Amino acid sequence: MFSLAACGSDKTSTDGMNLVDGGKFTFAASGEFKPFSYVEKDGNMIGFDIDVAEAVAKELGLKPVQKKFKFGGIVEGVKSGRFDAAVASHTITEERLKAVNFSTPYYYSGPQIFVRPDSTFKTLDDLKGKEIAVSKGSTYAEIAAKITDKIILLDSDVNALEALSKGKHDAVITDFVTGKEAIGAGMKIAGKELLGRSEQAIAVSKKNDKLLKEINKALEKLRENGTLTEISKKYIGEDITKDPEKE
Repeated sequence: MFSLAACGSDKTSTDGMNLVDGGKFTFAASGEFKPFSYVEKDGNMIGFDIDVAEAVAKELGLKPVQKKFKFGGIVEGVKSGRFDAAVASHTITEERLKAVNFSTPYYYSGPQIFVRPDSTFKTLDDLKGKEIAVSKGSTYAEIAAKITDKIILLDSDVNALEALSKGKHDAVITDFVTGKEAIGAGMKIAGKELLGRSEQAIAVSKKNDKLLKEINKALEKLRENGTLTEISKKYIGEDITKDPEKE
């Protein structure tokens, strides 16, 4: 595999893929979304998303290079060419599709309401006019906006859940797996109504069709050989990589 300088660009091309750095798969994640991406003591990110990104890079024959970036700015970073891709638990939405393309889903999840254990709130309707905390750049603010204008935007889902457990806000809407992880870590919160299902995928620049095609091939192979299932069970304790509608 070889790299050539892309004409009129500071990017490099490897077998038709426009890469930030030749021979490398430069991907972004927040590092603030345990168990999907979080930071070790040495400063490196680990987690479900990170293992998936590294497995994809291996299939592409590229060296994985992780970049920690605030979640709210990752999509724009991919669009502008700062990163080759985002492997950061992005839900596929119509709004995001205006900025980037998405791979086939690599896991399926869904938003859930979390409150303190002594709360009487159970459903979304119960939270009309109440204060709801969500992470910046997530799709959860759109859900909250349907029933309240008191939406608190925090840097990460973990920060939102920590604030909730300490008595702030009335509820948090986040991914059910993240909430489950927080409860397991000892946070004083409780999960209530599930608010649907969602598809999470890898975001790639609209100018990089070849890379997207190769990522989809890699994900298909990782599904077939059981790697995605193995990664999911390692971090989640169950397999969330299979489409629930096909089960």
